[in-house]
Amino acid sequence: MPKPLSCAGTAGSLQLLVFGLAVLIAADLVLAANNHWLFVLSGVVLWGLHMGITQGLLATMVAQTAPPDLRGTAFGFFNLMSGIAMLFASVIAGFLWEQHGSAATFYASAAFSLIALLVLMFHNNIRPKG
Repeated sequence: MPKPLSCAGTAGSLQLLVFGLAVLIAADLVLAANNHWLFVLSGVVLWGLHMGITQGLLATMVAQTAPPDLRGTAFGFFNLMSGIAMLFASVIAGFLWEQHGSAATFYASAAFSLIALLVLMFHNNIRPKG
């Protein structure tokens, strides 16, 4: 039986994470562009694809990085930091939504995601194929 993400070594994991962030940026831009139900549906599908790509991948990366005797602590710390980041992100998103509308919120999310993508790529020396 194949292991989950068996095709994702360190380099493969980073490339999948880059792809997942690119999908998130696309989802944010689609959701910001228009509030017609087709745009909303397309944005939600892209966002779900992003979640499918990244969530299991992040858990796998934590498990592969942490020493076996500290895996539980690593997952606890990862989830703590994720929760704190989501709290701050939600406060910022709520402020932007109230003050500037939904489009500004999604554009800001795309901008933050682009920054994360660029940092990930340059920090790990990932180059686009082509």
